Amino acid sequence: MGKNNLVRLQKMLADCGVASRRKSEELIQKGSVKVNGVVAQIGDKVDPYKDKVMVNGRRVTACAKPKLRYIMLNKPRGYVTTMSDEKGRKCVAELVADIPERVYPVGRLDRDSEGMLLFTNDGDFANTVMHPKKDIYKIYRVTVRPAVSDEMIAEFENGMMLDGRKTAPAEVRVISRQEGRVVLEILLREGRNRQIRRMCELLGLEVARLRRTAIGQVKLGMLKKGDWRDLTPEEVKKLTSDPNPSRHLS
Repeated sequence: MGKNNLVRLQKMLADCGVASRRKSEELIQKGSVKVNGVVAQIGDKVDPYKDKVMVNGRRVTACAKPKLRYIMLNKPRGYVTTMSDEKGRKCVAELVADIPERVYPVGRLDRDSEGMLLFTNDGDFANTVMHPKKDIYKIYRVTVRPAVSDEMIAEFENGMMLDGRKTAPAEVRVISRQEGRVVLEILLREGRNRQIRRMCELLGLEVARLRRTAIGQVKLGMLKKGDWRDLTPEEVKKLTSDPNPSRHLS
């Protein structure tokens, strides 16, 4: 085995289905990964067939290139976006347990949110979809209480201060209004933690329901809650080759 067989450690971990590249980097930074008995560092390269790689004390064996899977799940409320949870909460791993390949979530939805969540075992795909520079837009259907004014919509669309910096302009469309309840469609071009909920909180709005309906040009459609399906080759291409064309809510 020569130098040509060396790959970045986080790529090997992603290729073997341990976690996404980004999550694998976090594991390395935490000191959870050892190579030949030595705690690994970011930037380390390994020979998957010769080096002994351990993650949290468990051996990661070099694997034949797995069948690449690209999964869309309609996540129900009440599930955390992790593959295991030490607190015993329901996690999304239970909903994709029948997939033979070892897939992991691409991005996240918080426990109280629902809708479209992607899974894969392709580290390059996950990196492309999650990379901040790609700015892949996401669309949400959000039910808020009690009422939404034009001024509130303008604040969403102009950007608001979160964590000391302004959010990217959002697009907002009113779907329906009832007494004490408004349904909005919101398009975001960034993905800060619990961003919509925090923006609504700043405006004095209560989020009664939050559902992601699209990532880029790929839509959730009629997929039943709790069910999953494979992305089509065309959908994978939409998320990787031209991930974020100009888009406006109609």
